[in-house]
Amino acid sequence: MAAASGTGLKKETAAALSALLGPTIVVPVLFLLLEKDSFVRFYAMQSLVVFLSLYILNWVLIFSIFLAIVSPLVFIVGVILWLILTYKAWQGDRWEVPFLGKIAKQLIEKA
Repeated sequence: MAAASGTGLKKETAAALSALLGPTIVVPVLFLLLEKDSFVRFYAMQSLVVFLSLYILNWVLIFSIFLAIVSPLVFIVGVILWLILTYKAWQGDRWEVPFLGKIAKQLIEKA
């Protein structure tokens, strides 16, 4: 049986919840603050970086008239990343989103 995390959840469960509820932004911040396990903290930070980046990109595209048509593609990419992150965390795999995962890893190392 896997060791429990700082919240009393298995680390895979806590990491999956931080990815699953990543679009809320609040839940990954809570896991980032409460957890000591590096696996959970990585997924929490990665969720923050990925979903904040997607929010910002989406708003930029919406306000630029010529690129507003691309906004639904950002949503589709976000859903796909959301599902992959949740699945990989639940399985216990430490998967990095290309480019954004490296940023999250650097931020965790600095924190």
